[in-house]
Amino acid sequence: MATAMAPTAVERAVLEEEFRWLLHDEVHAVLRQLQDILKEASLRFTLPGSGMEGPAKQENFILGSSGTDQVKGVLTLQGDALSQADVNLKMPRNNQLLHFAFREDKQWKLQQKVSYVRPGTKPASVCAMCMHPARAGSQQLWGRSQIQDARNHVSQAIYLLNNRDESYQFRTGAEVLKLMDAVMLQLTRARNRLTTPATLTLPEIAASGLTRMFTPALPSDLLVNVYINLNKLCLTVYQLHTLQPNSTKNFRPAGGSVLHSPGAMFEWGAQRLEVSHVHKVESVIPWLNDALVFFTVSLQLCQQLKDKISVFSSYWSYRPF
Repeated sequence: MATAMAPTAVERAVLEEEFRWLLHDEVHAVLRQLQDILKEASLRFTLPGSGMEGPAKQENFILGSSGTDQVKGVLTLQGDALSQADVNLKMPRNNQLLHFAFREDKQWKLQQKVSYVRPGTKPASVCAMCMHPARAGSQQLWGRSQIQDARNHVSQAIYLLNNRDESYQFRTGAEVLKLMDAVMLQLTRARNRLTTPATLTLPEIAASGLTRMFTPALPSDLLVNVYINLNKLCLTVYQLHTLQPNSTKNFRPAGGSVLHSPGAMFEWGAQRLEVSHVHKVESVIPWLNDALVFFTVSLQLCQQLKDKISVFSSYWSYRPF
């Protein structure tokens, strides 16, 4: 079997020259391209206090679904918060039409994950800009804004790239690989915050406080959840009924899920409840779709640069970088 021959001195000199050109010229060209793309991505996230002039603009999204007309509504998004909500719900049993809207003094930051925290304590790491509490009985809930977090990760990726400006000289391929890995980590986290909704339990949804944002107050047999999934703003309404103490059903509390199904059970206070109906409506957010495309293109550029750096290792018996 033929074996690969080691490069000659001339070939090695040519390869080393090509590698130096890659480090000194092409790497910076790719970094400039990444900076331009990520700045465009960052501009899509117009959040209050993000350096943009004036407050974030309000955008109205009409919610709908091809599978049901039980729920219709309009959500108003301002930055990473819902500033207004107008929801109509047709009750399945009697076709009664219920109408709910946000209280004028309330806004709701789009949250992906909430976690229980004991009263009087805070999570180990709390970002004052993107976390806020909502009380639920004797417990406290903390949630993080999906859009804020995604933008924070983009900003961190831009910061990493800015630290390696045109005047910086990369001396080894390992430096480039380390930088690309760090940038890709931030971009992957940004994308995941938008594409991977949290798996919440029904008690977490009930305790989130969103249900208490509406006027008139939602009936006790309704739960509402709002979240980002990919490029869509999603609203889910759960209708509940109480399981009687003498019920013959085997009570099994449901675990966490992005979307609970009818029949899911949970305990809330002294009651055992079961989901009877689930209604989900959604609307596309165009600028989130743009951001996701920018993330994908940037990740591809990072990987292509990593591949170019790594291919030189096949020409040496040792890693030349």
